[in-house]
Amino acid sequence: MAIPRDTKDWTWVLERPCDQCGFDPSRFARDDFADLVRAGARRWSTVLSRDAVTVRVRADKWSDLEYACHVRDVYRVFDRRLGLMMQVDDPLFDDWDQDETALTDRYDQQEPSRVSDELLSAARNYAQRLDSVTAEEWARPGRRSNGSQFTIESLSLYALHDPLHHLWDVGVVD
Repeated sequence: MAIPRDTKDWTWVLERPCDQCGFDPSRFARDDFADLVRAGARRWSTVLSRDAVTVRVRADKWSDLEYACHVRDVYRVFDRRLGLMMQVDDPLFDDWDQDETALTDRYDQQEPSRVSDELLSAARNYAQRLDSVTAEEWARPGRRSNGSQFTIESLSLYALHDPLHHLWDVGVVD
């Protein structure tokens, strides 16, 4: 069975708690974003050390490895978007088809230890860029092709949800 494509617009997580993973946007301060990225990445390293990391426990859900590959790429994509927002006034982001990336890059065939290293590196790079955002830059705008508008602050908050939600997907709960 193929994994169903995720066509939802998850931007609502900026306004209210996620009823699945419990992410509550009101609990996070922008000054903590970089440290939260680093801490989340470390939790993914633990996930990637599991014995059955490549096993899909449900046919309609990714394996832990596939979720980790996606999270690694989330950090990469949001690092690029953040960099663009810091350099260009109101950039339009390139579309990213996460489901196509999973297929094309063969998430299911990647080496868990390498993914762990890459995920930590991507998170570290993204967190360093978050650390460099000045007080004046948090309000800089950017947008997606579907019309969703962000500031650096709202995009960074939005980016926090995805890795935390997927930890919930793989059974890591607070």
